[in-house]
Amino acid sequence: QVQLVESGGGLVQAGGSLRLSCVASGRTFGTYAMSWFRRAPGKEREFVAAISRGGGSLYYADSVKGRFTISRDNDKNTVYLQMNSLEPEDTAVYYCAAGVTWNYYSDSAYDYWGQGTQVTVSS
Repeated sequence: QVQLVESGGGLVQAGGSLRLSCVASGRTFGTYAMSWFRRAPGKEREFVAAISRGGGSLYYADSVKGRFTISRDNDKNTVYLQMNSLEPEDTAVYYCAAGVTWNYYSDSAYDYWGQGTQVTVSS
């Protein structure tokens, strides 16, 4: 069993930056692919970014490429999402997820989810 706890959300003006963190419990963090998804008000949950177990492969939604960076520190059981040049359209609850999967883009491929952290970008 893995428990995930996100932090780092908040209110920021358009063009600003935030760094989200997700800390995982347990000793098996390095065996999981990790991802970030988000759900905006009235919309379906969507893929944002993912990182392979060792961190060597990164995946991004087109809408965040060049602005967001996912990374992980397996010694700290933590995955990060650095978000720059934020836009009002990035406003959502952001969730981290863990899974033993190569289907990085699909939320159904992940076994464990955090409770989410709210990101609000004002115009």
